[in-house]
Amino acid sequence: MLTRKSNAGFTLFEALIAVALMGLILGALATVTAQWLPNWNRGLARVQRSEQVAIALDRLVADLSAAEHVFPNGKIRRPLFDGTEFAVTFVRSSLGPNSRPGLEIVRIAETTDSLGRALVRARAPFVPLALGDPNLDVIPFADPVVLLRPPFRVAFAYSRGGQTWSPTWQNSTYLPTAVRFAVRDSGSGRALAVSSAAAVHVNMAAPEPEQVEDAARPRDRARADRDQQGGAGQ
Repeated sequence: MLTRKSNAGFTLFEALIAVALMGLILGALATVTAQWLPNWNRGLARVQRSEQVAIALDRLVADLSAAEHVFPNGKIRRPLFDGTEFAVTFVRSSLGPNSRPGLEIVRIAETTDSLGRALVRARAPFVPLALGDPNLDVIPFADPVVLLRPPFRVAFAYSRGGQTWSPTWQNSTYLPTAVRFAVRDSGSGRALAVSSAAAVHVNMAAPEPEQVEDAARPRDRARADRDQQGGAGQ
């Protein structure tokens, strides 16, 4: 007598139980993901903003530490350096793969574009400006690069030495010895710990040719006197 073998596989009831269990597992995973994903996104956004601030500060330090004592023209005997709380204009050696050797005028200032307020770096080749008190607004700045956007805002301060800081540096015969960058959260007004400062490496102009000649004359006269005394002794 033949016995019928049971069919291998799942019954409909077993399949429904498996689908129900899978639904419970997926629901639990969705709940857990919904809880930690916003925190993960916020953490990633904070890291990205911190990196953006660090890159902007590195650019500011590299630029302002290389500021040079250059006169705007042959009449004005003070360096081309104009600093306010939210903008600074100065001269430095050309920087970048597409720059020609020489000097360039750099302006780092807040401006407004289609996305809102931003701290922007722009540059222009250095050429002597018009005689008299030069107007920096006519300089044809180009190659704008956005350094920082809200919620962060950079405020500049300038020092001639010591612990005294001024929000402006204009019409001075010297460059500041240091420039401070205070980074604040525009929403809370809180100053960030990443705020930094740059020491200006050059704060005096190169001597004029006449000054070099005047400084060399006493040495030349002393050398001539020694030579004359040596010849007389022989």
